[in-house]
Amino acid sequence: MFSGSIVALITPFTQDGEVDYVSLKKLVDYHCAAGSDGIVAVGTTGECPTLTIEEHVKVVHKTVEFAEGRIPVIAGTGANATHECVTFSRLLNNSGVVGCLSVTPYYNKPTQEGLYQHYKAIAAECDLPQILYNVPGRTGVDLQPETVGRLAEIENIVALKDATGDLSRIAKHRELCGKDFILLSGDDATGLDFVRLGGQGVISVTNNIAAEDMATMFRLAKEGRYEEAEIINQRLMSLHKNLFVESSPIPVKWAAHKMGLIEFGGLRLPLTDLSASAEPIVAQAMKDASIY
Repeated sequence: MFSGSIVALITPFTQDGEVDYVSLKKLVDYHCAAGSDGIVAVGTTGECPTLTIEEHVKVVHKTVEFAEGRIPVIAGTGANATHECVTFSRLLNNSGVVGCLSVTPYYNKPTQEGLYQHYKAIAAECDLPQILYNVPGRTGVDLQPETVGRLAEIENIVALKDATGDLSRIAKHRELCGKDFILLSGDDATGLDFVRLGGQGVISVTNNIAAEDMATMFRLAKEGRYEEAEIINQRLMSLHKNLFVESSPIPVKWAAHKMGLIEFGGLRLPLTDLSASAEPIVAQAMKDASIY
């Protein structure tokens, strides 16, 4: 269920700053048509910190509704307070999502024992499969492989999204977590290599605007056709890198708007629109990838 090319979906807003459900449906239809293997709704790329709890839950429900069973939907349920993660998990437990993705608590900088207890508490309150998410560059805390190994012993903790870009961790995670534990990359630039070295797929920002190419690339990888997959990967490499020229999801929302995937490319403060100096960089990356 958790493999291949999964999109870390952006959350579109109207010009007034409200959630744009018309554009959200358009995005879901786009990914279904392109062959994406899954959608993460309201993860960190979906600007979860700036949505209210009510908005967060509604966006997940609407994503499931729009998907109409065509594509699995994973709910982002991360926060920097354990009780808030538990609340999201309870509210979404019977929503139709196939699992929950929970980022490590940001700013708090918990110890490894704190991280273990955090995820253990969430798993105890929700029957859904849980995906751990480690992105120390954004959160200020690094979920160590040894802690992932401990958490993998909990029945409904089934996967890790690793956005460190450290490919040496794959073998360590496999050793500590066992052959059935799912390893997903959260770093587009190294995602194909991640799968080549034993991962099952990627939860991707690039997928927001290059969904068909990403789906094809990881389907080829699954078939062991890495040379063909690498040709696509190299064409997308400028996107993989330059969609982070400013804090994500600033560049990818600008690109999605340019492609007509969303009506408006705006964000909620404290994020601001893509700067004029960065626009040509993202535009060139889109041209290099032959998507615009």
